[in-house]
Amino acid sequence: MILAVGTILSPQAGYVMLGLFGVLWVSLGIWWGKRAKSYDGFAVAGRNVGLALGTATAVATWITSNTTMLAPQFALQLGIWGALAYSTASFGLFAFAPMSGRIRQLMPEGYTAVEFVRKRYGQIATVPFLLISLFYAITWLISMSMAGGKLLNVLSGIPYPIGMTVVLAVCVLYTLFGGMYAVIGTDFIQSLIILIGLVVVSIAVLMQVDIGDVYTKLEVQRPMLLSIFFPAALMSLFNNMLFGFGEIFHSNVWWSRAFSMRKGVGPKAYALGGLLWLPVPIVAGFLGLAAPALGIGISQPDTVGPLVAATLLGSVGALLVFIVIFCSLASSIDSLLAATADLLVNDIIEPLIPGEISDTSKRRWAAMSIVGLGLLAWGVALPNVGTLATVLFFAGPMVGSCIWPIVGGLYSRKASPIAASLAMILGTTCGLIAYFTIGWFVSSLIGATVSGIVFGIAMKIAPDDFDFKTLSAPPPDRSIPKPILAEASR
Repeated sequence: MILAVGTILSPQAGYVMLGLFGVLWVSLGIWWGKRAKSYDGFAVAGRNVGLALGTATAVATWITSNTTMLAPQFALQLGIWGALAYSTASFGLFAFAPMSGRIRQLMPEGYTAVEFVRKRYGQIATVPFLLISLFYAITWLISMSMAGGKLLNVLSGIPYPIGMTVVLAVCVLYTLFGGMYAVIGTDFIQSLIILIGLVVVSIAVLMQVDIGDVYTKLEVQRPMLLSIFFPAALMSLFNNMLFGFGEIFHSNVWWSRAFSMRKGVGPKAYALGGLLWLPVPIVAGFLGLAAPALGIGISQPDTVGPLVAATLLGSVGALLVFIVIFCSLASSIDSLLAATADLLVNDIIEPLIPGEISDTSKRRWAAMSIVGLGLLAWGVALPNVGTLATVLFFAGPMVGSCIWPIVGGLYSRKASPIAASLAMILGTTCGLIAYFTIGWFVSSLIGATVSGIVFGIAMKIAPDDFDFKTLSAPPPDRSIPKPILAEASR
């Protein structure tokens, strides 16, 4: 028997919740934004973030709507391995923990991951890395925006365009006012709400569902979901793990936090963040496994998690799911907006403008970048084409191809510009071919594998001898010389 499933909350209740949280986050953003007196404060929170806030922002940013919505989708489509596959993304946080300390040591005054690649490998590798970073950030931002619209529509019947627009607008506003101070401050509150909410929802669902009954029904109706030899699921396990490595290693979302934390804090914060995040997709994935056993009809697989929880728990469950996923959305969208704006300002706008850019001008450019990114994400997300998995994992081969150039560039003197460039280009190309010919569940795996092989071979053939001390050297003086100024004034 299929349970009749409609919206659990009324549109009025959805609008009220949306309004309350919108006002809360914007108000907090304005309040925390008062601390951002300079561009350094706006971009990297004064480089003084401690362990508690550092851990909270890592957890909140990594518990995206993809965690709470894609993990159940993985379980629904790929079974037990699907839920476990998503949890492997925590390995990226564990691996990035020591790397964050290395980054802070090598570039104490750095701002972006692209800045590292430019100083480490030169322009030849900067171009593909910059394109990959921008494409991935925008893709992730679009998927978060889509998730917001889908969530509000499933739970309360708010039309997708309205829900998506309001969620994105709220995040743009408070990031615009507060920069990284607002992002990390709201992340702290959001991480607490998310973790408490997930515990409450999971306990409530387990009290309503007999796990033995779920297993028995799956064994009869959909036995492949329980099989340990489900080929697509096994490939997705390694694919998602490498995608997680690539996401964190290359993304300026994580590099900007490494630059924001006090020395010695990053390794501890990322390790604790990984531990706290690890069980979340497993818990969320159970909702996906329960759906077919409970006879709940699912029209969009990426909405299975909130739909199952809301159906089982009624209005209270819908409210909890709404709060958890709204917080997870905001904690990721704001991080993407702030980190990608840093990248645009420091790695595209500043190099193109002659002379020295003032602190006030950089802050103004950052604000315009945040608004522009929000408008771009809104325009692309509006048609609501594809599921969250297909949208996000299209960038998988690209980020997977960046793993080895980043690791090699941080730890090996022999990593060369040619090796890094070829690894990113060939890894991305082969991974995208696999995406279209085989499926999204192998594209990151193939992209990372090809990239690693190419990087190793090219580094042997054309090794470098890099001096890591040059990474901490101050940037060249870009101000216009006085004689030129004098000439121009005549």
